Amino acid sequence: MTEKKYDIVGISDCVVDCAVSVDELPTHNHGSRINVLTFQGGGNVATGLVAAARIGGAEKIGKIASQGYLGGDDYGRFCKLDFEYHNIDCTWLHTIEGKTTSVAVVLSDKKTKGRSIMMNGGTIREAGRMPPVPELLENCKWIYTNDSIETSLEHVKMAKAAGAKMFIDSAGGRCYKHIDMVDVFVGSEFAYNTIFPDDPEHKRFEENCKKIFSMGPQIVVFTLGIDGSVGYSEEDGYFELPTFTNVDTICTLGCGDVFHGAFLMLLNMGYGAKDCSRISSAVSSIKSTITGGRAGIPDLPTTLKFIETGEIDFTDINKRVALYGRSLAHITKQSV
Repeated sequence: MTEKKYDIVGISDCVVDCAVSVDELPTHNHGSRINVLTFQGGGNVATGLVAAARIGGAEKIGKIASQGYLGGDDYGRFCKLDFEYHNIDCTWLHTIEGKTTSVAVVLSDKKTKGRSIMMNGGTIREAGRMPPVPELLENCKWIYTNDSIETSLEHVKMAKAAGAKMFIDSAGGRCYKHIDMVDVFVGSEFAYNTIFPDDPEHKRFEENCKKIFSMGPQIVVFTLGIDGSVGYSEEDGYFELPTFTNVDTICTLGCGDVFHGAFLMLLNMGYGAKDCSRISSAVSSIKSTITGGRAGIPDLPTTLKFIETGEIDFTDINKRVALYGRSLAHITKQSV
């Protein structure tokens, strides 16, 4: 097979998250002290691409690309700078002047370890999905998309016709009717509940993972939050893995997204499905100790050390925490 220019091409919307951490959400007409306020990039596939870049390391520079539209505002410029900071190719990210980028305000509270999200979709969504680009999609090993697959079908078909495999992040299960096109399916607990509403007590994970596997995907995984993950592949068979509980969880924003991106890069690097799930779970656990979806994403050596020792080396993570803690205008392009 001819060598492909890109390992991963992601098709998704870019978002800016204003992530706020508090001890407890305020009740009506009351306030709460903010512990951390940080601006970070968001969007499920977009954040997954950043996680893939972090796990891939310096040798993957320029091997990940994103296609889509950005608003011609400060938020759009921030999204592009953040991708460039992580060495993601932005050639096919096009800015539309006069349109605004999607913005979310995310409140994470330590009391429940949950999050509340308020979203402004911006006017950029009116532009729809950017048309498929042969130069990009015919030159990748993996095409990475989410439940909005209906708007990305032509992109997926073009990439797969050229030999790419498809990885899908299914948060809500809406991709189910196109499951035959999917090579690697990673779904959330919400997706599981949508696809299998007749299993409310989650007693048939193995049976249902095998059911999806029989429909086309070579790997099937469901992430279950604090309950870990389950999955099935021909190589590993059925597996159940616990999550890592030896962390001080501050913010779960982006945990699923970084699991998916890390999983895909690890798979691309030659790891099996079970090992991908275990390592990606550790990546998500480390990320959860930091407010926001991206600042806390570790690299692979940091993750493997955590799995082995239970200790987190925050040296590199803290540098990015400081960077994201500054205003949008002060984000600068640096090397990962």
